[in-house]
Amino acid sequence: DEIEALSSIYGEDWCVVDEDEKIYCIKINDCLDQPKWTLCLQVMLPPGYPTAEPPIYQLNAPWLRGQDYTELANSLEEIYLQNLGESILYLWVEKIREVLIEKAQSSEPEPDIKKTSEEVDEDDGDDFLLEYQHIQEDPIKMLNYITSESRQEDEELPSIHHGNPITDRRSTFQAHLAPVVTPRQVKRVLEKLYENKKIASATHNIYAYR
Repeated sequence: DEIEALSSIYGEDWCVVDEDEKIYCIKINDCLDQPKWTLCLQVMLPPGYPTAEPPIYQLNAPWLRGQDYTELANSLEEIYLQNLGESILYLWVEKIREVLIEKAQSSEPEPDIKKTSEEVDEDDGDDFLLEYQHIQEDPIKMLNYITSESRQEDEELPSIHHGNPITDRRSTFQAHLAPVVTPRQVKRVLEKLYENKKIASATHNIYAYR
Protein backbone atom coordinates (compact mmCIF):
# COMPACT_ATOMS: atom_id res chain seq x y z
CA ASP A 1 0.00 0.00 0.00
CA GLU A 2 2.84 2.38 0.83
CA ILE A 3 4.56 1.78 -2.50
CA GLU A 4 1.32 2.29 -4.44
CA ALA A 5 0.69 5.55 -2.59
CA LEU A 6 4.20 6.85 -3.21
CA SER A 7 4.02 5.93 -6.88
CA SER A 8 0.75 7.84 -7.17
CA ILE A 9 2.05 10.89 -5.27
CA TYR A 10 5.39 11.30 -7.02
CA GLY A 11 4.54 10.04 -10.50
CA GLU A 12 7.47 10.08 -12.92
CA ASP A 13 9.91 10.95 -10.14
CA TRP A 14 9.27 7.51 -8.60
CA CYS A 15 11.17 4.62 -10.17
CA VAL A 16 11.06 0.87 -9.55
CA VAL A 17 14.63 -0.41 -9.80
CA ASP A 18 13.95 -4.06 -8.86
CA GLU A 19 10.42 -5.03 -7.83
CA ASP A 20 11.40 -8.52 -6.63
CA GLU A 21 14.15 -7.16 -4.36
CA LYS A 22 11.99 -4.14 -3.42
CA ILE A 23 14.51 -1.56 -4.58
CA TYR A 24 13.16 1.86 -5.47
CA CYS A 25 14.52 5.27 -6.39
CA ILE A 26 12.94 8.70 -6.21
CA LYS A 27 14.19 11.98 -7.65
CA ILE A 28 13.69 14.88 -5.23
CA ASN A 29 14.19 18.58 -5.98
CA ASP A 30 13.62 21.93 -4.32
CA CYS A 31 10.24 22.49 -6.03
CA LEU A 32 11.36 25.60 -7.92
CA ASP A 33 10.38 26.18 -11.56
CA GLN A 34 14.02 25.66 -12.40
CA PRO A 35 15.30 23.36 -9.63
CA LYS A 36 18.76 24.22 -8.36
CA TRP A 37 19.17 21.39 -5.87
CA THR A 38 18.31 17.80 -6.79
CA LEU A 39 18.94 14.50 -5.03
CA CYS A 40 18.11 10.86 -5.71
CA LEU A 41 17.09 8.65 -2.81
CA GLN A 42 17.50 4.92 -3.43
CA VAL A 43 15.98 2.50 -0.92
CA MET A 44 15.84 -1.25 -0.50
CA LEU A 45 13.08 -2.53 1.75
CA PRO A 46 14.22 -5.55 3.81
CA PRO A 47 11.77 -8.32 4.78
CA GLY A 48 11.32 -6.85 8.27
CA TYR A 49 10.27 -3.39 7.06
CA PRO A 50 8.46 -1.51 8.52
CA THR A 51 7.81 -3.38 11.76
CA ALA A 52 11.31 -4.61 12.58
CA GLU A 53 13.86 -3.18 10.11
CA PRO A 54 14.58 0.22 8.54
CA PRO A 55 15.03 0.73 4.81
CA ILE A 56 18.57 0.40 3.51
CA TYR A 57 19.23 3.58 1.60
CA GLN A 58 21.70 5.62 -0.42
CA LEU A 59 21.67 9.36 -1.04
CA ASN A 60 22.99 10.28 -4.48
CA ALA A 61 23.89 13.83 -5.54
CA PRO A 62 27.12 15.22 -6.98
CA TRP A 63 27.16 18.02 -4.38
CA LEU A 64 26.28 15.83 -1.38
CA ARG A 65 29.34 14.88 0.63
CA GLY A 66 31.10 15.36 3.93
CA GLN A 67 29.12 17.25 6.56
CA ASP A 68 26.08 17.74 4.31
CA TYR A 69 25.79 13.98 3.83
CA THR A 70 26.26 13.22 7.52
CA GLU A 71 23.68 15.76 8.67
CA LEU A 72 21.05 14.56 6.21
CA ALA A 73 21.70 10.89 7.03
CA ASN A 74 21.36 11.65 10.74
CA SER A 75 18.05 13.42 10.10
CA LEU A 76 16.66 10.37 8.28
CA GLU A 77 17.76 8.06 11.07
CA GLU A 78 16.13 10.31 13.67
CA ILE A 79 12.86 10.12 11.75
CA TYR A 80 13.13 6.32 11.75
CA LEU A 81 13.76 6.19 15.50
CA GLN A 82 10.83 8.53 16.15
CA ASN A 83 8.48 6.36 14.06
CA LEU A 84 9.54 2.80 14.91
CA GLY A 85 7.33 0.20 13.26
CA GLU A 86 5.70 2.68 10.90
CA SER A 87 6.08 3.40 7.19
CA ILE A 88 8.55 6.25 6.84
CA LEU A 89 9.44 6.67 3.14
CA TYR A 90 7.09 9.62 2.66
CA LEU A 91 8.55 11.31 5.75
CA TRP A 92 12.05 10.74 4.41
CA VAL A 93 11.27 12.17 0.99
CA GLU A 94 9.64 15.29 2.39
CA LYS A 95 12.48 15.82 4.88
CA ILE A 96 14.96 15.72 2.01
CA ARG A 97 12.79 18.14 0.03
CA GLU A 98 12.69 20.45 3.04
CA VAL A 99 16.49 20.47 3.19
CA LEU A 100 16.72 21.21 -0.55
CA ILE A 101 14.24 24.08 -0.26
CA GLU A 102 16.25 25.56 2.62
CA LYS A 103 19.36 25.40 0.46
CA ALA A 104 17.57 27.04 -2.47
CA GLN A 105 16.29 29.86 -0.26
CA SER A 106 19.64 30.44 1.43
CA SER A 107 22.62 32.25 0.00
CA GLU A 108 24.45 29.02 -0.80
CA PRO A 109 25.88 28.97 -4.33
CA GLU A 110 24.54 26.54 -6.87
CA PRO A 111 26.13 23.08 -6.72
CA ASP A 112 29.18 22.70 -8.93
CA ILE A 113 28.45 19.58 -10.96
CA LYS A 114 30.20 20.48 -14.20
CA LYS A 115 33.14 18.12 -13.81
CA THR A 116 32.11 14.47 -13.89
CA SER A 117 33.99 11.22 -14.02
CA GLU A 118 33.99 11.40 -17.82
CA GLU A 119 35.80 14.75 -17.67
CA VAL A 120 38.63 13.92 -15.28
CA ASP A 121 41.91 15.10 -16.74
CA GLU A 122 44.19 12.26 -17.73
CA ASP A 123 47.14 13.85 -15.90
CA ASP A 124 45.36 13.77 -12.54
CA GLY A 125 47.33 10.63 -11.74
CA ASP A 126 47.76 9.51 -8.18
CA ASP A 127 45.80 12.35 -6.58
CA PHE A 128 42.66 10.44 -7.56
CA LEU A 129 43.56 7.96 -4.83
CA LEU A 130 41.88 8.52 -1.49
CA GLU A 131 43.89 9.28 1.58
CA TYR A 132 42.69 7.19 4.48
CA GLN A 133 43.88 6.20 7.92
CA HIS A 134 44.27 2.55 8.90
CA ILE A 135 41.63 1.47 11.39
CA GLN A 136 42.64 -0.89 14.17
CA GLU A 137 40.73 -4.17 13.97
CA ASP A 138 38.76 -3.92 17.21
CA PRO A 139 35.70 -6.17 17.58
CA ILE A 140 32.86 -4.97 15.36
CA LYS A 141 30.00 -3.32 17.22
CA MET A 142 26.78 -4.82 15.89
CA LEU A 143 23.92 -2.35 15.61
CA ASN A 144 20.44 -3.07 16.89
CA TYR A 145 18.32 -0.93 14.58
CA ILE A 146 15.23 -1.15 16.74
CA THR A 147 16.35 -0.08 20.21
CA SER A 148 19.72 1.58 19.70
CA GLU A 149 19.94 5.34 19.30
CA SER A 150 23.69 5.25 18.75
CA ARG A 151 25.05 7.44 15.99
CA GLN A 152 26.79 6.03 12.96
CA GLU A 153 30.20 6.98 14.34
CA ASP A 154 29.73 4.19 16.91
CA GLU A 155 30.08 1.68 14.08
CA GLU A 156 33.65 0.92 13.08
CA LEU A 157 34.82 2.16 9.70
CA PRO A 158 36.41 -0.83 7.95
CA SER A 159 39.74 -0.52 6.17
CA ILE A 160 39.22 0.56 2.56
CA HIS A 161 41.46 -0.82 -0.15
CA HIS A 162 41.74 1.28 -3.32
CA GLY A 163 42.47 -0.06 -6.78
CA ASN A 164 44.58 1.74 -9.35
CA PRO A 165 42.64 4.23 -11.52
CA ILE A 166 42.18 3.18 -15.14
CA THR A 167 41.50 5.80 -17.81
CA ASP A 168 39.90 4.87 -21.13
CA ARG A 169 38.67 7.47 -23.63
CA ARG A 170 38.47 10.22 -21.01
CA SER A 171 36.54 8.07 -18.54
CA THR A 172 38.32 7.12 -15.33
CA PHE A 173 37.44 4.00 -13.37
CA GLN A 174 38.57 2.96 -9.90
CA ALA A 175 37.46 0.13 -7.62
CA HIS A 176 37.35 0.26 -3.83
CA LEU A 177 36.94 -2.73 -1.53
CA ALA A 178 36.11 -2.96 2.17
CA PRO A 179 35.09 -5.83 4.51
CA VAL A 180 31.63 -5.06 5.92
CA VAL A 181 29.33 -7.04 8.19
CA THR A 182 26.42 -4.62 8.75
CA PRO A 183 24.43 -2.25 6.49
CA ARG A 184 25.58 0.64 8.69
CA GLN A 185 29.19 -0.13 7.77
CA VAL A 186 28.23 0.00 4.10
CA LYS A 187 26.98 3.55 4.70
CA ARG A 188 30.15 4.50 6.55
CA VAL A 189 32.34 3.25 3.72
CA LEU A 190 30.26 5.13 1.13
CA GLU A 191 30.39 8.33 3.17
CA LYS A 192 34.15 8.03 3.49
CA LEU A 193 34.51 7.53 -0.27
CA TYR A 194 32.22 10.47 -1.02
CA GLU A 195 34.54 12.74 0.95
CA ASN A 196 36.69 12.60 -2.19
CA LYS A 197 35.32 15.30 -4.50
CA LYS A 198 36.04 13.31 -7.68
CA ILE A 199 34.08 10.30 -6.45
CA ALA A 200 31.25 12.45 -5.11
CA SER A 201 30.85 14.26 -8.43
CA ALA A 202 31.05 11.16 -10.63
CA THR A 203 27.90 10.38 -12.57
CA HIS A 204 28.11 6.58 -12.50
CA ASN A 205 29.01 5.49 -8.98
CA ILE A 206 28.09 1.84 -8.47
CA TYR A 207 28.35 -0.29 -5.33
CA ALA A 208 27.41 -3.76 -4.18
CA TYR A 209 27.74 -5.69 -0.95
CA ARG A 210 26.79 -8.99 0.66
